[in-house]
Amino acid sequence: MAFKSPKRKTSPKTASRRSPPPGAGVRPPSEKPQERSSVRWVTVDEDNDGQRIDNFLLAQLRGVPKSVVYRIVRKGEVRVNKGRVRPDTRVKTGDEVRIPPVTQKQKTAAVVPGARVQSVMEGAVVFENEQMLVVNKPSGIAVHGGSGLDFGLIEVLRAARPDARFLELVHRLDRDTSGLVMVAKKRSALRYLQDELRQKRIRKHYHALVAGQWPARVDRVDVPLLRYELSNGERRVRVDDEGKASLTTYKVLADYAGYSLVQASPVTGRTHQIRVHSAYAGHPIAGDDKYMDDVSLKAFRALGGRRLMLHARALEFTLPGSGEAIRLEAPYDEAFDEVLVKLAGRQTHN
Repeated sequence: MAFKSPKRKTSPKTASRRSPPPGAGVRPPSEKPQERSSVRWVTVDEDNDGQRIDNFLLAQLRGVPKSVVYRIVRKGEVRVNKGRVRPDTRVKTGDEVRIPPVTQKQKTAAVVPGARVQSVMEGAVVFENEQMLVVNKPSGIAVHGGSGLDFGLIEVLRAARPDARFLELVHRLDRDTSGLVMVAKKRSALRYLQDELRQKRIRKHYHALVAGQWPARVDRVDVPLLRYELSNGERRVRVDDEGKASLTTYKVLADYAGYSLVQASPVTGRTHQIRVHSAYAGHPIAGDDKYMDDVSLKAFRALGGRRLMLHARALEFTLPGSGEAIRLEAPYDEAFDEVLVKLAGRQTHN
């Protein structure tokens, strides 16, 4: 049995944006000093082989607006092996790239993750080779900084590995979701893994504790999802015929009193997909303060639940470079495990 897109078009009113009161949230013009760089000649290494020149420049000129990058290319100020280029020109290993002087804002000192959090993240690495590494991300840590956060998983790894030439996220997890995250150590590995994701050749399996008894006959939820924002700017997702096609398959792993542990495997990769699909099926994920009703959330908190009960449990993919098939699994953290143990004990007692 599958949950399909509803025939009647759902179109809740779009959240209105209210203008902030005078002076609220208004920042004064930046007074950061600016500095003019000098001409640079950069040799393309094998990790950047095949990259478009515009993307190569954006990586070299962090903080410079895209409009400036495209202007210096258009004016012929950027040269590859002394020849003019177009934005879509691809560089090759050994190419000499001339980067002209541009005005850049001086960077403010970044907050450096402490030794303790660096140690925690290094200890969470479950797999590593020359091409990539996979981390069992703790719940509560974002995959990257921004939106008021000084740093996330990727910034912590870069701080812990100052000699690493390249570390980039292959995909993302919600801040409150724990589990496996892939990080590329080479640009070629990043390109390979992201293409594998686009071709749906990487299988992701999540474990989720959901409210109520999930019917074994419901093995998939296939409804479109649409992203929107609340008036405060918070990002949300809803089922809507105008959204993008989205599919999640489900399998019941265990039943408890008032809850079910399910394996959710997203075939598509939409924002909050498993959370919204589960709630749409009538079984929101325990601890989900965005998509779980207040009564159910309060009951879960009373049980001792302290986190969103969603964990990226397993990954199945082929390794970049070798093409070797691999399956990785990540154990639950203590907070996730404690809830399952408590539910199992309560059921046995009853």
